[in-house]
Amino acid sequence: MASNGSSRTHRPIVGLTAYGEHVRYGVWEHEAVLLPVTYPDVVLASGGIPVLLPPRVESAVAVDRIDALVLSGGPDIAPGRYGEAPHPRTGEPRPERDAAEIAMLHRALERGIPVLGVCRGVQLLNVALGGTLVQHVPDAVGHTGHNPTPGVFGTTTVDLVPGGRVAATVGTTVAVQCHHHQAIDRVAPGLRVTGRAADGTVEAVELDGAPFVVGVQWHPEQDATDVRLMTALVAAATGNPTPPAR
Repeated sequence: MASNGSSRTHRPIVGLTAYGEHVRYGVWEHEAVLLPVTYPDVVLASGGIPVLLPPRVESAVAVDRIDALVLSGGPDIAPGRYGEAPHPRTGEPRPERDAAEIAMLHRALERGIPVLGVCRGVQLLNVALGGTLVQHVPDAVGHTGHNPTPGVFGTTTVDLVPGGRVAATVGTTVAVQCHHHQAIDRVAPGLRVTGRAADGTVEAVELDGAPFVVGVQWHPEQDATDVRLMTALVAAATGNPTPPAR
């Protein structure tokens, strides 16, 4: 396992990729780097220390100083990244964020540190490694169950492959919080599908040959009562085995 030169007696530092958005609060309106508080909260609850990584390519060097990386949720990835024209329902891309997160991911893979992709993050993992996306899931599955109401998380039941890291952590069937209209289409070389929804949507992937590189299409940070997946990431960062499902 890669080392950052520390004694490993500290709580693992978990880098969280952040949004770059135009926001308004108080008397201010400007560009900001931000992330929902549920992300750092679940990292803290899992025994890690969260650090936000701004969506700038230069931030990739910070991956050398962290113990694990979380690719967070967010807006659609630019379709040009996987060789397709935009679908009419594809959102405005954030090219700087796409480039920054791809650079961070490759640096994390080179170092061999644990990676967890969340929603957009699993899509980013797939695209960065050579896969493609379904740009509007309702076109493929015939319903809007993965994103039933704007701004409100829905619930999806996911079946996971026994023996995979995600199943070992949360069990072979789990009800999850979701909010997405895109998903993995062609799976990138080296990634293995280890979870699907009943309609066939890819919900979990794992990178073969890596100690802990996992992506899930759902939002584990939204369930404050279940920190198992983030705890598994933190455990991997300390060299401990994946906690058993319960």
